[in-house]
Amino acid sequence: MKMNFKVIFRYFIFMVSLSPLGILITRAFTDHLGANPVEKITHFTGSWTLKFILIALCVTPLKNIISVVFKWYWTDYTRTRRMLGLFAFFYACLHFLAYVALDRFFDFHDISKDIAKRPYITVGFTAFVLLIPLAVTSTKKMQKRLGKNWKRLHRIIYLIAVFAVIHFYWLVKADKRWPIIYGIILMVVFVLRILFQMFVRKKY
Repeated sequence: MKMNFKVIFRYFIFMVSLSPLGILITRAFTDHLGANPVEKITHFTGSWTLKFILIALCVTPLKNIISVVFKWYWTDYTRTRRMLGLFAFFYACLHFLAYVALDRFFDFHDISKDIAKRPYITVGFTAFVLLIPLAVTSTKKMQKRLGKNWKRLHRIIYLIAVFAVIHFYWLVKADKRWPIIYGIILMVVFVLRILFQMFVRKKY
């Protein structure tokens, strides 16, 4: 029964994680992408990349809170975190592809100039590049092969999250509310991780 619940839960997370793509495709086919569809697609996929990064980062603090407060141990949380992390990479690929193909029409000379001259693109591109080794090494085989280095490598996700928030903040010209909200969420995740390491983990 427990195994069935775990499988159902994973399928549920998978389908929910695919829903933003379904919404985007529906809007495209029903002509609801606004006056600038390329910009809408780029911003939509970028926004969901950042959301999935933050959601994936929230899994471990949530697991820690549940274990401390309710004395219930979420043993399968790593699979959920891995799936959410891979969806973050998936939407990051769509975001990058939208920029390269739809916005710049594969003009790599122009793209390289953009990356070099526009700070928000430089930071965003750096975050995307750093996501690649995390996605490649997300399997259990790679985790065993890398050993302790696997955890060290995957701590880069915190730096990626910071870069992603900065990318979004610099991109937005007027309304900075959402970038600030995402930044606050990231800070809370940092604080919870530090508090758990300092005060709770020592007891076990």
